[in-house]
Amino acid sequence: MAFYESVFIIRQDISSSDVDKIIDDFTKIAKDNGSTIIKTEYWGLRTLAYEINNNTKGHYVFLGLEAKAAAIQEMERKMKLSENIIRFLTINVESISSEPSPILKSKHIDSEEIVDVTISKD
Repeated sequence: MAFYESVFIIRQDISSSDVDKIIDDFTKIAKDNGSTIIKTEYWGLRTLAYEINNNTKGHYVFLGLEAKAAAIQEMERKMKLSENIIRFLTINVESISSEPSPILKSKHIDSEEIVDVTISKD
């Protein structure tokens, strides 16, 4: 089996509970076809670089999996048929990192409070 990273974008008008259901559906498809889900990340509702089918934003989801090619083909086939998925990309990689992706790292840095530690001379 090989390692794959898959990113898909879900329409902006889908609720967060429906996003969770869609993620669960695609992880179930992968598991039913003999895949192992190594990492799942929800990157949040992000602005698209350009409008796709009247959508200016989308829910980004990342899946890191170890799978056979047939499992990936089945998952991509279901993504093509889904009305809720507006774009997807799956690539073959050497390994899946256990660390959070750079997208999540930057998201956590942005949410932390900035503390000014400069010393002023009066």
